[in-house]
Amino acid sequence: MKDIMNMSMNVKKIALGAAVVFFTGFASAQTLQDGIISIDSDKFAQAKTNFTDMVAKAPTAENYFYLGNTYLRQSEPDYAKATESFNKGLAADSKSYLNKIGLAAVKLGKGDKAAVAEIQKIVADSREKDAEVLFRAAEALTLFDKNNSPDLAIQYLNKAIERAKKDVPAYYYYTLGDAYRLKRVPGDAMTAYDKALPLAKNKASVYTRIGTLWMAAQQWQQAKTSIEKAIATDPTYAPAYKAMAAYDIRYQQNAKATQDLINYTKYADEDPYTQLEIAKLYFTNEDYTNSKAILDKIFDKIDDPIKFKLRAYQLYAEGKYAEAKQNMDNFVSKAEKSRIQPADQGLQGLIAAGLAKTETDAAKKTALTTEAQQKIAIAKAAKDETMKWDMELAKISGGVASQADVDAGPTNPTIEGLKQKVAANAQDTDSLFKLATAYQDAKNWNGAIQTWQKMNALLPDWAPGYYSLGYSYQQAGNNDAAKAAYEKFISTVKPADVEANKQTLAYAYFAVAYMNKDSDLAKAKDYVAKSVQLDPNYQDAVKLNAEINK
Repeated sequence: MKDIMNMSMNVKKIALGAAVVFFTGFASAQTLQDGIISIDSDKFAQAKTNFTDMVAKAPTAENYFYLGNTYLRQSEPDYAKATESFNKGLAADSKSYLNKIGLAAVKLGKGDKAAVAEIQKIVADSREKDAEVLFRAAEALTLFDKNNSPDLAIQYLNKAIERAKKDVPAYYYYTLGDAYRLKRVPGDAMTAYDKALPLAKNKASVYTRIGTLWMAAQQWQQAKTSIEKAIATDPTYAPAYKAMAAYDIRYQQNAKATQDLINYTKYADEDPYTQLEIAKLYFTNEDYTNSKAILDKIFDKIDDPIKFKLRAYQLYAEGKYAEAKQNMDNFVSKAEKSRIQPADQGLQGLIAAGLAKTETDAAKKTALTTEAQQKIAIAKAAKDETMKWDMELAKISGGVASQADVDAGPTNPTIEGLKQKVAANAQDTDSLFKLATAYQDAKNWNGAIQTWQKMNALLPDWAPGYYSLGYSYQQAGNNDAAKAAYEKFISTVKPADVEANKQTLAYAYFAVAYMNKDSDLAKAKDYVAKSVQLDPNYQDAVKLNAEINK
């Protein structure tokens, strides 16, 4: 999913050569401004209505561009409708640089990197005199998370700011911040957002951007403060609630996240693609009931095959693997190849694993298991984190306990007291650590697993949490999940901390080697060798090393 999207558009267009008046009168200018505000507020249906009315009144190249650009700016771009509008703009004015940029942006969004050079040529042909052309070129180069050119965007934006002189719109700085963000230079991004703040008509937009930048830097308290400022500044600004939902999901505050999404739904609009985004967010929040309800409501209103993918995720979560497969097959067959992501293959792998679980034909079961391993490996190799792939495999094999399983396990006054503390403050990592340890001491492994998972969600860079999760899984008899947790522990230990963690690393390597000795001998040999190297006196590892290297 995208970060909070690039915001407003330039009202005062600097014309090429002699001045050209594109809009006449106060009412037209207000209509354009209304469209700008609607896009900034995630009200895309309203924006489309605005720009469609503008085209009906004045079918100029510029009006067609603004309409087409709205289809690119929504959460799931509608390339077909954007292209249709840009082509109409060029029919109205064959020299329209804006619509040429729009068509190049469509190519870039689809993964055609040659579009960057095409945008460069369009800007060069314009002689870089028009701040709006420079801005729109930069916007196109920052619009897509995976297909962009932030360095070139920064160059164009600085020139646009120079051309605009005293009338620099706030959104020039918004987009400059976005470009630095894509370049992973958070300090310069924050500086750009700070410059936008005094210029912005709605400061909630800037505070929201600053908040999501803090989130990207994992500075969670600063993120929360900025997003709260956005909501206090404008309680009806929908994107702020979307950002707060992401924050609450991060801290597993599911009830709060649901309320955030209710507010986002209330203050955004009924555009089907916005509703699709809301359905995705509910799914991320593990609120499958609301996710399904929204998707059911809009399913027939959306032509984009992305709807089949979301349906597949929902069906997978319900354990309906055959139906999930059918929907993923629909998505893959209908979507452009450039839209098939590693995560999609990972989901196909999980679905195959689910089908393998109940398959009675030995040959088919083996084929499904092989498919699952291969496709999940693609997602993991791409470092995709859409889902916790190994943990999802553990769920399929029955490795995730329900709350009822936890409650049915051993307990004591210490556990009950700590549960109350965690219930009062779900972010209390000290109490979570003590509760997980108390569950382990009581041999309530389901409780320990659940609590270590919560701890790891709050402190994703704290390696010992993954080791303890692996140990708890191992004690519960779920070796697949234990292996995944131990592997995560190994990969999370920082080089500077290896010496201090030698013994636990040695055990983790040994445990993974032992569990793989019958299924992946090469990996077992590699891991046990690393275990012995870390701790030559670890006798279990020494024995296993000798045994598998006979």
